[in-house]
Amino acid sequence: MGHELKDLESTDIGVWLDHIYPEERDKIWKAFKEHLETGENFLLEYRYRKPDESYICIEENVICLKDESGSVNRVLGIIKDITERKLTQERLEASEEKYRSFIQNFDGIAFQLDENFSPEFMHGKVEEITGYSEEKFLSGQVLWLDIIHSADKPLVVEDIDNIQKSPYNSSRELDFRIIPNNGRTKWVRQCYYKIQGKNGKPDKYQGVIYDITEKKNAEEAIKKIEAARNKEIHHRIKNNLQVISSLLDLQAEKFSDRKYIKNSEILGAFKESQDRVMSIALIHEELHEGQGRDTLNFSPYLEKLVENLFQTYKLGNVDVNLIMDLEEKTLFDMDIAVPLGMIVNELVSNSLKYAFPDRENGEIRIKLFKERKTGNLLNNDIKVDTEKCTGYTLIISDNGIGIPDKIDIESPNTLGLQLVTILIEQLDGEIELKRNKGARFKINFNVKQR
Repeated sequence: MGHELKDLESTDIGVWLDHIYPEERDKIWKAFKEHLETGENFLLEYRYRKPDESYICIEENVICLKDESGSVNRVLGIIKDITERKLTQERLEASEEKYRSFIQNFDGIAFQLDENFSPEFMHGKVEEITGYSEEKFLSGQVLWLDIIHSADKPLVVEDIDNIQKSPYNSSRELDFRIIPNNGRTKWVRQCYYKIQGKNGKPDKYQGVIYDITEKKNAEEAIKKIEAARNKEIHHRIKNNLQVISSLLDLQAEKFSDRKYIKNSEILGAFKESQDRVMSIALIHEELHEGQGRDTLNFSPYLEKLVENLFQTYKLGNVDVNLIMDLEEKTLFDMDIAVPLGMIVNELVSNSLKYAFPDRENGEIRIKLFKERKTGNLLNNDIKVDTEKCTGYTLIISDNGIGIPDKIDIESPNTLGLQLVTILIEQLDGEIELKRNKGARFKINFNVKQR
């Protein structure tokens, strides 16, 4: 206490009181007097000022000694310096208060799981998010896996299995749906990490769970708005292209009224240009009628495009049979669909116009399929990772008179084949022409996986 023993032997009680912290002095003296009157033993805690003016925390344990009449005539006591204990207690209380405040205001669930993924504690908005109390989870009355949406449960189970098997202190993050007590589905995000046990102790898992339902709903609403916007854009582009096609048709009619060019190449050029425009317009029509996405299921589009070409190029008495073998669910974006659609337009219309002169019948085959390859796809001496790309092959063939030998597919002199060559380069693809028993165009190209 900072005193010599002799300094305290002759002091009266007033000196003792003067050393008590001023704000506690009256309370301590009042308690002291009350216990002296009753004769009960008592315990006091207060702050005591040492001679160097510093304060320490004191615990005073007092025993009252009574005379024959029962009055207190002496007291015995033990004084302890409990400053460190008080500071530790205050720090602990402050820490606990911060933790309680954090948990009370925490917009989620904090949890710890044992090595079997059984909860050891769950705090926060457990009941608000799940509809069940902490006690029900901790006692095992409700299991966390049981409230996970059945469609998402395999994903969660696989994620748990991965983190349990991990030899490191790894972390995971996962979004999935739960079915709370009220039956209304919610989206939650679970972020947790593994704490490896040391010295033979089992592993622990700690983490947090947030309710992200509003965020997911907002994202879904944005997707719907974006889809509607995309549909409107495709609709407007399709209409504009149809206007261009109509203008070309009107211009062709104007030239057709002139006798000296009625059967000239000018009218054919207008018609070919009109077909090219409509092949693109048809893509935007399909995208508009879809889900507003920027990808097109190419096979149904291809069927519609070729059907339009057959209706356009009616070949008098020639009966042309169409055989199509198309891969299902061929999802291409605009960068693939537009040039590929124009290639089909050029090659099929070329067959219809020139492959069957003086013939009563003919056959056109169109085949689209995925390449069943492993390793890397080689395309123009560039290696493409097959894990990121899918290889496709398009074959367009007919049993007509074939392509004349004087036409070089690498450097053709006709506008249509020149356009095909340019579009193949745009696709970073390859084209191969076979002239045996007609014409057979084989086109290989790669599509990046999304």
